[in-house]
Amino acid sequence: MKIRIFAILSLIAATLAFSSCIDDEATEEVVFNEDLAEIQAYLDTTSIVNVKEYYDEGRGITVIWQELSASNDTVALGDTLKVNYIGRLLSGKAFDTSLEDVAKAEGVYNSQRKYMPLVFRIGIGQLVTGFEVATSVMEVGDKATVFIPSFYAYGRQGTSDGRIPGNTPIMFELELLEVTPGPQQ
Repeated sequence: MKIRIFAILSLIAATLAFSSCIDDEATEEVVFNEDLAEIQAYLDTTSIVNVKEYYDEGRGITVIWQELSASNDTVALGDTLKVNYIGRLLSGKAFDTSLEDVAKAEGVYNSQRKYMPLVFRIGIGQLVTGFEVATSVMEVGDKATVFIPSFYAYGRQGTSDGRIPGNTPIMFELELLEVTPGPQQ
């Protein structure tokens, strides 16, 4: 009798574990598709200057340029980039920026912070994937807006400060200021 109950309980536990994996995958796909629909609805209802566009079909990341520099100063894996940015929810509410005047105007100013361009090395995972994808296809002097599904932004957890809820697609307004070549592969 004890063996039969143990076997039944083991079978129930295995079934629950297996079905929760399927649900997680299905949920991720549902959230991803909802994010894509939300981004598309935003693009359909918002006027945004569009002089060039890039779409990463596998990730659902859209980059729309407002200004092209034609500098031919491109980005390679391992380069160090200097970027000004404004991070926004699709509602238009700013959650972060490298620009002090924008932070004050948008109500996200922090007097304990130094506002300056973000400097990071591309390709080592320092930033959310969507930010890196967008800057990797830009040239110095370009200004673009990137739209990022939550999976390639802050995911299910969102940010610890609550500015970005979980499963929230976001956008960044970017200006690529400088590229310093990194080690060559």
